[in-house]
This record gives sequence, structure tokens and C-alpha cells, in this order.
Amino acid sequence: MGGTIVTYVDPPAPVPMQPGEMPPTPSGTDLLSPGGQPTAWVFNPEYQRLVDLWLQVVPLMDRLTGALDKPYERARSRDVWDAPVAERYVHDLAEWRGRLGMYRQAVLTSISDEAADTPRWVPGGVGAPHAFS
Repeated sequence: MGGTIVTYVDPPAPVPMQPGEMPPTPSGTDLLSPGGQPTAWVFNPEYQRLVDLWLQVVPLMDRLTGALDKPYERARSRDVWDAPVAERYVHDLAEWRGRLGMYRQAVLTSISDEAADTPRWVPGGVGAPHAFS
């Protein structure tokens, strides 16, 4: 009874702005505003959106996983259920857990990949660039 459970490692999460984090330091090649002044940098709102999305999705995925873990572990125990149908039930739950793991991996990888392609800091006063725009 029982099946192989594949575990996944979450991809890197977008990193929220850290206390004291400063924008890129100006250099001779920085963008200049029309008046010739250096551009002011702001934390990219599109990057922050990805941070917020990650923080919303992970707890939901954890709750879904937990909702399947408890019945799966109970069903695997011969103390609870010792019948041929139990083996099918455990197999079905293992399959759903695997699918949920793949779904979690796909969703979090999508957010992580977009964050990797989205600048953390952008010049203030312009449209915030982000991946796939």
C-alpha cells in the first residue's frame, strides 16, 4: 500500500524591498531627465506585485497540500482502513498530491521567472518595465 511521493523544491521567491535598501548608485551612464538631472529611482511596482502575489499564493498552496496530507496519512494507516478499496483511495490521493505538487511548481516557477526578468528598481516618473510587457 502506498505510492511514491515526489517532492519539489520551490523556486527562488521574489525578494521584497529590504529595510535600508537603496536604489542603484548613480554612474556616468545613468539616465538623465530632460533638464540634465539624474533620474530618481523607485522600487518597481510591478516587481512588488510579484512579491505580493508570491506571498498570497504560497499559503494557499500550503493549505491545499495540508488538506490532502492528513487524509492521505490516515488512509495509509491499517488502523483506520484495511480493505482493498483503501489501496485505491490511497493511490488516488497520492495522484492528487503529485498533481498539486506539479501545479505548485508551475505557478511558483512562473512568478519566480517573471521576477527574475523584472527590474527591482526603475526610474521614477516612467512606466514600470516588467517581463513580457
